Amino acid sequence: MSRGFVKEDDQEETPLIPPRAEVPNGVTNYITKNGMDELLAEKQELIDEKGAIEAATEQEKRIATNFINAKIHLLEERIATAKIVDLSEQPTDEVRFGATVTLKIGNSSNFQTYQIVGVDEADIAKNKISFISPIAKILIGKKIGEKAILKLAKEDRIFEVMEIRY
Repeated sequence: MSRGFVKEDDQEETPLIPPRAEVPNGVTNYITKNGMDELLAEKQELIDEKGAIEAATEQEKRIATNFINAKIHLLEERIATAKIVDLSEQPTDEVRFGATVTLKIGNSSNFQTYQIVGVDEADIAKNKISFISPIAKILIGKKIGEKAILKLAKEDRIFEVMEIRY
């Protein structure tokens, strides 16, 4: 049927879904077991939310359902590509994916601790950084006492590995 015979009120916009954190092409989507558990819990929350939709009209319900379905679809794509890394198999004397690393930054006497995690798990407020972040990239392969240098526009920032935990 031609769109010319459809009432304007019947046309619905495709929901605009914010994208998930990007995993660059050709990069494996590594994730911790905890990160996978969080993705699966997020999926279940969306399914529960979809089942509890209350709307004044059928059109509002359809729009809300389409929005949640689109979010679930993006999430399922991410889950399907995720590769869980068993942290117990990581070398305990070297910074690798999943490591919780305590760092001395520059000449500061304060230490900072970060865990290197997957892109979906990264949350700087929880001291979790993505394995594709510049800091994680320079730390991978380092051992206790070794230094990594992050080249910034105006300076070089030196990170010294003080502790590694898995």
